[in-house]
Amino acid sequence: MVDVRACAKPQGRLWFRGIRSSKFRHVYGAPAKRDRCYENMKITKNAHDSQFCAVNPKFVAVVTEVAGGGAFLVLPIDHTGRLDFNTSRVTGHRGPVLDIKWNPFNDNIIASCSDDCTIKLWYIPDTGLSMHLTDWLIDLHGHKRRVGYIEWHPTAENILVSAGFDHLMIVWDIGRGEAITVIDCHPDVIYCMSFNRDGSYIATTCKDKKLRVIDPRTGIVKSEGMCHAGMKASKVTYLGSTGRLLTTGFSRHSDRQLAVWSQDNLSQPLTVENVDSSSGVLFPYYDHDTRIVFLAGKGDGNIRYYEIVDEAPWLHYLNQFLSGSPQRGLGFMPKRGCEVSHCEIFRFYKLHTTKGMCEPVSMIVPRKSDQFQDDLFPDTAAPVPAMTAAEWITGKNSMPVLMSMKTGVTIRTHKPKVYKPGDNVLPIMAENNIRKKFAFLSQETVPDYRTVDLSPVDEKSQKTSNNQTTKFQQIQQMFSGQVNNVNHTNENTLNYKKTSPYGENREKEKEREKEANGEIEHSPKNLYQLQRAYSQQCEELKLLRKQVVARDRRIQELEQQIAQLTGAHTPLKELSSAIQTVHRVGR
Repeated sequence: MVDVRACAKPQGRLWFRGIRSSKFRHVYGAPAKRDRCYENMKITKNAHDSQFCAVNPKFVAVVTEVAGGGAFLVLPIDHTGRLDFNTSRVTGHRGPVLDIKWNPFNDNIIASCSDDCTIKLWYIPDTGLSMHLTDWLIDLHGHKRRVGYIEWHPTAENILVSAGFDHLMIVWDIGRGEAITVIDCHPDVIYCMSFNRDGSYIATTCKDKKLRVIDPRTGIVKSEGMCHAGMKASKVTYLGSTGRLLTTGFSRHSDRQLAVWSQDNLSQPLTVENVDSSSGVLFPYYDHDTRIVFLAGKGDGNIRYYEIVDEAPWLHYLNQFLSGSPQRGLGFMPKRGCEVSHCEIFRFYKLHTTKGMCEPVSMIVPRKSDQFQDDLFPDTAAPVPAMTAAEWITGKNSMPVLMSMKTGVTIRTHKPKVYKPGDNVLPIMAENNIRKKFAFLSQETVPDYRTVDLSPVDEKSQKTSNNQTTKFQQIQQMFSGQVNNVNHTNENTLNYKKTSPYGENREKEKEREKEANGEIEHSPKNLYQLQRAYSQQCEELKLLRKQVVARDRRIQELEQQIAQLTGAHTPLKELSSAIQTVHRVGR
């Protein structure tokens, strides 16, 4: 009799290998109830491939549709329900807002980039906005075309990376308000950026269908390779500290794909998997603590999730959350803001396409025990920077500072004083304003030879008659009166009276010294200065024309008198001398 249990079949012919064991196999999505949603929002309809939503334990920010310029809502996290029509917004951009991101180390600071080629940082008070916010903390200028994406450094403080449609990436030190590195290795539009766990490398996808791993300090491309072959946008995310990346894109036949890559060799993916044949761009969201990656497409109603492993096939499909309403964008809560008592491992904030609503969706692992689950909630990234911007610039790398979630309390930051510049560093905007003021005050004063009525009149009519409508002209008159009373023999004092050649020479020397030091610039820098210079030149031309006309009229009168006196046999010496005097005055 043959023992069947002793028969060993080849491994390749096994058709049933059992069910893979995973504690995340039964993860499900739980949408919030209606009273916990944010309703009556005018969500943007921009076709840009961005999230349009950013969340932290304090606030929810959503890009809104406006008639002109760009704006986004910022609401306290517990301010749910139907919003007022006149809810306060952040309205400082002159073009549509394309991306927003909260500072990972300060819950009151949010960065935004826009179609107006700028990146702005805003401070949001703990109580939310009581009126429209138009005053920004820092305004960063460096891109020549619209700025599409921004990313904060995961471990270094005050480091921000922006990608524009001018094919440039700029690394900013927002503490000093200046650019550290300009990365120009992309020949076409940049689609996505993602830092690795310690921020030493950044991965990008581009319209030229290439995936690149770049050193953000130097701009050197560590490795690159051909990504998905489709024409539509592809996205990338670093899989934590594993040294691998996950990309989403389209195949040559427009099928949606996901692929896993090794950062050291991008010539060939570790694995490629077709997802479906939909047309929306897939956005990957990676949770380092649970090693789960979520895939959500624009226009889709479902969210798929996969578990990442360290060996082939590198990822396993778990399940999907299904809903009947499509999404325009998704924001996600950092792990420190999740509900530990409900076994909530991830929380999305779903922007509905057809309804003006933001709906929280919690991803929950079903557990019967109400105790803290150590295996679901390991130590997570804390809102504390691991190093300063200066340390990161010099080459230091550091993993994120970790914190325990066993307390079950949502960790929030409170930093009312932000971005205080050093003693020897001025903010960029203040420095530019001071330079413009000095350039304006150092311009040469044009004398006005028009007659002035010295009769006593009230102040208002005097301003109207003399065209003295600016505060600067009043101050200039006051100081010019004081300077005229100064002793002209003092060599250290400048004489501004235009009738004195000594004053003219000293003024010209002073202007040349300022030019050599770079304190002033004669060329106008904005529209207001151009208009002012144009109006001054027009007034000078009008004055010269009036003088020419008066001179010609006086010459004609004298010629007529000469003709009359010649007929009466009058001596002409006095008349000829008068005519010569008039000609000299005209010249």
